[in-house]
Amino acid sequence: MNAGFIGTGHYAPEKVVTNADLEKIVDTSDEWIRSRTGIEERRIAEDDMDTSDMAYQAAVNALKDANITADQLDLILVATVTPDTPFPTVSCMLQDRLGAKNVAAMDLSAACSGFMYGVITAKQFIETGAYTNVLVVGVEKLSKITDWSDRNTCVLFGDGAGAAVIGPVSEGKGILSFELGADGSGGKYLLQDKDYISMNGREVFKFAVRQMPESSVNVVEKAGFKKEDVDYLIPHQANIRIMEAARQRLGISEEKMATSVKKYGNTSAASIPLALSEDVKNGKIKDNDLVVLVGFGGGLTWGAVAIRWGK
Repeated sequence: MNAGFIGTGHYAPEKVVTNADLEKIVDTSDEWIRSRTGIEERRIAEDDMDTSDMAYQAAVNALKDANITADQLDLILVATVTPDTPFPTVSCMLQDRLGAKNVAAMDLSAACSGFMYGVITAKQFIETGAYTNVLVVGVEKLSKITDWSDRNTCVLFGDGAGAAVIGPVSEGKGILSFELGADGSGGKYLLQDKDYISMNGREVFKFAVRQMPESSVNVVEKAGFKKEDVDYLIPHQANIRIMEAARQRLGISEEKMATSVKKYGNTSAASIPLALSEDVKNGKIKDNDLVVLVGFGGGLTWGAVAIRWGK
């Protein structure tokens, strides 16, 4: 049984914070932010909207796209490092709000790689025949752990959610190959230090520009294809220079790479599913396309999949 994407959905808060807005609170500039990160604006959730609220909106959209109801789910996986509370988990809150009675639910914590870990976990349950439909959500309210006086980090992050229903697809379609990895010795370079995100930008950049391109090529080759066979690339939307390194390594044109980082910033675990859902809906990803999803994050962690798109 092949596991693939049978529905996608996303949600972004209404409040837009532009680079010009940040110029008013920290010593930075629109030109500096754009040239180094590719970010032009980001979405920030209001105080009364929490992680589970955004997860719910994205999940409803994904279920509708998959044309299934919540009671047809077997498992809910939520990737986040910004849960409403340490427990109950966001996944349990989501299960209750969706009305998915008695459906198994758990959160995954792998930072920006979380959605990739979730998708690959879902794949195992489906391909063993244990489950049929798994809802995977990547969601973050990073604004609540961002130090808005730190110009090195506050310009990077945003809030949002993306979701996918993973289920059985026809032969030749779905997730063809994957790669997961971690290097705990690099955990000190990107962490939540007390209340806020702390990052050694230089070390994270060095890790990411090596790992994202390498993982992208690895999953393409594991699937039995060549770099030139890739139709679309969705890298973790962290920094345009890191994303460009992966794109150039695969040798694909600019229009074949998702670039939602411009308007959402780095939304951590929400980054890949949000970009995926948007680009499916705007027609950039078509049936039978060979699509690569690749991410990296705190831990340090990484993950990638090669997908033959379609049901």
